[in-house]
Amino acid sequence: MAISVQFFLEECSAPLGLRLLAGGKGADREIAANRAQEAGLAITGEPFPLPAGRVQILGEPEFAFFRRQDPGRQAELADRFFTGPAPCAVVAGELSVPELLIEAAERRGVPFFSSDLPAAELLEETHKQLYRLLKETTSIHGVLMDVLGVGVLLIGRSGVGKSECALDLVMRGSRFVADDIILVEKVGPATLVGGGNDLTQHHMEIRGLGILNIRDLFGLTATSQAKKLELVIRIEEWEPTKEYDRLGVEEENIEILGVSLPSLLVPVSPGRNLATIVEVAVRNRLLKLRGVHSAWELVDRQARKAGETRSP
Repeated sequence: MAISVQFFLEECSAPLGLRLLAGGKGADREIAANRAQEAGLAITGEPFPLPAGRVQILGEPEFAFFRRQDPGRQAELADRFFTGPAPCAVVAGELSVPELLIEAAERRGVPFFSSDLPAAELLEETHKQLYRLLKETTSIHGVLMDVLGVGVLLIGRSGVGKSECALDLVMRGSRFVADDIILVEKVGPATLVGGGNDLTQHHMEIRGLGILNIRDLFGLTATSQAKKLELVIRIEEWEPTKEYDRLGVEEENIEILGVSLPSLLVPVSPGRNLATIVEVAVRNRLLKLRGVHSAWELVDRQARKAGETRSP
C-alpha cells in the first residue's frame, strides 16, 4: 500500500505543521513506508542504502555537516540526496535551510517541507500519522473469540451456527470479541488484530433471542475489545458425500491481508457439540506450538509397528 505525497500533505500539514519549500511538482511521488527516517548518513554523500518510499527527516546534525563543506561539495551533496529514492524530505525545527538544498529539491522534483516541530517530536508524530494513513485493513463476516488465550475466527455461511457456538464458548469461560462484521487490521508483517465497530461492540445476534449484550449478560470479563487472529475455523454443514480430513495430518492455511493463518474445516451435523470441538481444536493447536503433534505421533507409531511386523 502507498499514498501520494500530496495526500500526505493534505492529511498531515496541520499535525506536523508542514510548509512546502520546494519540489511541488513531485506531489505524486509515493510514500510506501509507515515509518520516517532521520537522513543521517544519506546527506554525507557516502554509499548508503536509502530505503525507497520512506520520508526523510533533516535536523541540526545533518545541517551542521552540510555547512562544514565547501560550496562545490554542498552542491554535489544536495543534488545527490534529492536524486535518491526518498519520496519527500522534511526539515525539523526552526532551522535556516541552505538555498542549495531548496534548489536541488526543486530541480529534482522532490517535495521539500519544513516543520517547527523538533526532530524527535517530528519523527514520532510522523510515525503516528503514516501508520494511520498506511495501515492495511479489511472486514470479514464471522465471529471473533478469545478461547484459552488464542484468537479464534469462526467463519461460515449465515445461519450455520457461528453465533450459537460463540455463546456456548462464552458460557464455558471464553471471551467474546466481535460478531457479524470483524474489522481486521494488519499491525505487523505477520500479525493481524481483529475487533468490532463502535456501534455493535459487545453485541451478538442469536436467532430466536434477537440482539444480546454479552457484557451486560456475563460481565466485563466475558468480552474483549480486540484480539490477535491466530486460528481460523471454517464451519459448514455436513455433506455425507464429501471427503473430510480424518487424521489431521495435513495443515491447512488461509490468507488474510497477506498473512497466512492456520485453518480448520469443521463440519456440523446434529448431535455434534460445536463449542467443545472448537475448544479442543484450540488445545490441540497449543500442543502443536509446543511441538506435540498427536496425528503425526500416531502415524509414526503405526509405521514403526508395521516395520517390526515385517522384520524376520
